[in-house]
Amino acid sequence: MVNLIWLAMILTGIAVAGWQNNIQVVTQAALEGAAQGVKTSLGLIAIISFWLGIMKLAEAAGLVQALAWLLSPLIRWLFPEIPRQHPAMGAIILNLSANILGLGNAATPMGLIAMREMQQLNRGDPRTASKSMCTFLALNTSCITIVPSTIIGIRAMHGSADPTAIVGTTILATACGMTGAIILDKIFRRIYKHTA
Repeated sequence: MVNLIWLAMILTGIAVAGWQNNIQVVTQAALEGAAQGVKTSLGLIAIISFWLGIMKLAEAAGLVQALAWLLSPLIRWLFPEIPRQHPAMGAIILNLSANILGLGNAATPMGLIAMREMQQLNRGDPRTASKSMCTFLALNTSCITIVPSTIIGIRAMHGSADPTAIVGTTILATACGMTGAIILDKIFRRIYKHTA
């Protein structure tokens, strides 16, 4: 569907440019967009490499493990169906720890592992997400971010005078988002408590 929308937008732009006898702007815009895409991608590689290095240092220093230990009681409360020692618990904790530190790209592999492990515990229809999977998806997409490292890097790359100015508002916005997701998850769990 998204591909069709993009195709329609491109064809509409070409048609309008042709109608106004100004078709060269399409070529110019395409080349400028491609150049900007390459520049942004290279900048992101540097940012992600830097923060993955910081993440490795934090992991070696025990910060991730400490964060995981702090999150354990909350995770057990949010996912009562998952046994304590199940591999899904570790993957969930590492995923949320990476998200809290603003390392969304580093969190993705752990998120995929968590989903795979939770699918093995899914006793209902395998084509339908279990309660734990729904909770994890809501939490993963709304997780609080303390260090929005990727956004800070993008702002710095584009010449922002104060790239870290968004930290406070990011913490507040993501905290509200995560709180709302947890409340709605608990409400829907009560509403659909008799389903698998």
